[in-house]
Amino acid sequence: MSETKKIAIMIAADVIGAGDEELGHNLMKSYIYSLTEADVKPETIMFLNKGVYLTTKNSPVLDLIKQLEADGVEILSCGACLDFYQLNDALEVGTVTNMYSNVEIMHEADNTIVIS
Repeated sequence: MSETKKIAIMIAADVIGAGDEELGHNLMKSYIYSLTEADVKPETIMFLNKGVYLTTKNSPVLDLIKQLEADGVEILSCGACLDFYQLNDALEVGTVTNMYSNVEIMHEADNTIVIS
């Protein structure tokens, strides 16, 4: 198994950037794929706001996120966000978390990366 550093990633959107939406979706797919191929995996990936769409049914990156989880990456989705978007029953990978837990994870991490 690959080396795991104390890196936490927060994904707060289902796209990367605020420009063209199609490009943003493609960039997110590329980013998630690149994480699966990286030698060093993050310890945790937290999905917030529209980022929770990536961990639910019909996500274009669901299989990649499942692979990350199988590789030992903790996958967390914001419970309040799932509630807001009415996606509680659609969660397909990882577990539900809250903001308190997210803050603890970020404080304990050596490095936190935010993607939005």
